[in-house]
Amino acid sequence: MVFNNSHCIVFLLVTIIIYPAICYGQEANSLYTRATYYGSPDCYGTPSGACGFGEYGRKIYDGKVSGVSRLYRNGTGCGACYQVRCKVPGHCTDEGTKIVVTDHGEGDHTDFILSVRAYSDMATSGMANHLLAYGVVDVEYRRVPCRYYGYNLMIKVHEHSRFCNYLAIVPIYQSGAFDIEAVEVWQADCKEWRGMRKAYGAVWDMPNPPKGSLTFRVQVSLNGEAAKWVQLADVLPDEWKAGIAYDTYLMLD
Repeated sequence: MVFNNSHCIVFLLVTIIIYPAICYGQEANSLYTRATYYGSPDCYGTPSGACGFGEYGRKIYDGKVSGVSRLYRNGTGCGACYQVRCKVPGHCTDEGTKIVVTDHGEGDHTDFILSVRAYSDMATSGMANHLLAYGVVDVEYRRVPCRYYGYNLMIKVHEHSRFCNYLAIVPIYQSGAFDIEAVEVWQADCKEWRGMRKAYGAVWDMPNPPKGSLTFRVQVSLNGEAAKWVQLADVLPDEWKAGIAYDTYLMLD
């Protein structure tokens, strides 16, 4: 990651595989690590993030998004929300910023590679430029429930899907603090559940999906508790289309 004091200059990513030392903070469930930022033309996130969210991953949470390293967890960490607070005296608010994980990235002893909007949001009034000048800062963070007011969990059919031979999906607007660990599709003619493959990030796929409207079930877990299955009935219509997000009418909260 190459750093620059300008607000929104495009940066080149350079991977430096150095894992951060994690320390527990005084606040319950909080940890200490370091954070940096990456640039983009408009300070939002990138639509090409490793989670596979596309344009959704660029502007969700008003562009307050982040790439993560250790917290990526082979894509299970995609869509998780964190409160991140910088620890530079006189520069940082008590509230910090709340971000959504949309990408994978590794930097110099950092767990978070924030968008410029997220990084600047940690600063007190008038101190954003000073904070940007640091490039890398110590932070305290903790996982928090995601909140998407006015949205249920939605299943987006990935743009690379091909009706009706190949289906790839991405769960979006994943509220709460749940992890999605597995996805299955109901095969009505065989009366059985078929597992989907985790392709990468938050993307699940399968060749030759069942015909007709599709019912899914997702295996979710919360804070290390036993995983449970949640059924999403008739989410995709008979003739689903690539690039369209379909409402599950369910909130994982």
